[in-house]
Amino acid sequence: MERMTAVLSVAALLSAAASVGRADSEYDNTVRAGVYYLHYALSADDISGPYVPPGLNIDVPDVVTLYLAYVRKLSSHWDFEFALGYPPLTKTEGKGPATVGSVPYNGQVISTARWVAPTVLFNYEFRDPSASLRPYVGVGINYTHFIDKQSTAQGDAVSGGPTSISLPDSVGPAATVGLVYRLTPRWSFYASYSASMVNARLTANTAGVIRTTHIEFWPLALVVSAGFSF
Repeated sequence: MERMTAVLSVAALLSAAASVGRADSEYDNTVRAGVYYLHYALSADDISGPYVPPGLNIDVPDVVTLYLAYVRKLSSHWDFEFALGYPPLTKTEGKGPATVGSVPYNGQVISTARWVAPTVLFNYEFRDPSASLRPYVGVGINYTHFIDKQSTAQGDAVSGGPTSISLPDSVGPAATVGLVYRLTPRWSFYASYSASMVNARLTANTAGVIRTTHIEFWPLALVVSAGFSF
C-alpha cells in the first residue's frame, strides 16, 4: 500500500507540473476500452531449495485480457493516462527436467495467479491537434500486486504436498508508443505497444520446506482500443 501511495503521489506532482499552461480544449477527458495481448518476456533463476533437482525453472505463456484507461488532456500535446487491465489468469508452467521424481514437470501448469497492475503514463502526441492521425510516446510507472496465488494439483505433486505461493508487490518503469485516429471530436481508435518491468521473488512453502526463485519479466502489451471523449 505504501508503494502504491508513493506511485500516485509522484503521478499527481507530475500531472500538476505538466498542466501548467494547458491549452483549452472542447473535451479534456477520455475513457478507453479495448483488449490487451500480453507477452511475458520472462527471466527467472533456477528454483532453489531442499530436494530441488538442477535446472528446475519456470515459464509463463501469453494471455489476453480487457484494457481500461482514463486519459486527461494536459495541453495540446501532453496527456495523462491511468491504465488498468482486468486481472488476467496467469499460468506458470514448469521448464527444465521432463519429470521430478516420477511426476511430469516440463510444460505442466504448476501454479496460477492473477495480478492487478495500475500504470500511470505521461504521453506526448506529435503533430497538430487538428490532425486525425497522431503518433504518441509515453513514460510512467507501473505497480503490480499479485492476487489469487495458488499451487495446482500438479504443482503440489511436484513439491511433495500442499503448497502455498508468495509473490510480493513490484514497482517499475513503464513506456508506450502508439497511434490515435480521431473519427469524430468524441470518438477515437487507438493502437499501442507498451512495456513495463516487474521484479518479484516467488516463494513456495510446502509444510515448512521453502523453495524460491527470483523472477524478472517485462509484460509486453499490444493494445487495441476505442476512446470516448467528454
